[in-house]
Amino acid sequence: MRLLVAFTCLLAGCLAQKPQPCGSPPLLTGSLSVSTQSEKLSAYAKYTYDALGKRIRLKELGSYKNHTFYIDALLLYNQGVMYKINYKKRTCCKKPLSVDFHPLAIPRNASLLGQVILGASSGPGQGLLVNTWAGEVQMKNNGTAKYMSTVTEFGCIPVSTLFHTNKSGWVVTSFFNNVIGLEDPQQLIPPPFCEDAQLEKEDGEDPLTFFSLF
Repeated sequence: MRLLVAFTCLLAGCLAQKPQPCGSPPLLTGSLSVSTQSEKLSAYAKYTYDALGKRIRLKELGSYKNHTFYIDALLLYNQGVMYKINYKKRTCCKKPLSVDFHPLAIPRNASLLGQVILGASSGPGQGLLVNTWAGEVQMKNNGTAKYMSTVTEFGCIPVSTLFHTNKSGWVVTSFFNNVIGLEDPQQLIPPPFCEDAQLEKEDGEDPLTFFSLF
């Protein structure tokens, strides 16, 4: 009887625990969509994410300032470089990467907005328990940005993020088809024809820079 009471109290305590800020798995593969409040950018991308090595591979198709684009890019934050890869022409454009790496995580000072079930709670497998957080972060240019992020309660898998800066307005990113781990680690290594690529100067605003919010 005492054991039953103790178990019941423990279960009640676990269920009553308040969600805590969390970090997503360091290795992820999946897809995402991005759109901006200004309607300058709308894109769909497949991504490979390595927080341990600070590397991201993005293969994205979208529209930027009413022009369709396709970019296959490898971002190597530790080296401060970004490769734009064209397998068809076997060419590689190497550019400086001047943005910071932002791991997929909920900051410790984030405020919990609420916990909800996406879908339905009527039966097993019909819903997904998620937590939504909000807060502000300091940017590299000494400005601040607002964010609202939704992650799964179990596993801290990203679901969606709203990010706001004075320059870009609101940027909405939705994640889907996420898989923990790297499906193809070679995606995070520059192909052989990139070895001789020379570092080029930045050529102004690039649609890829929006993914610094990733």
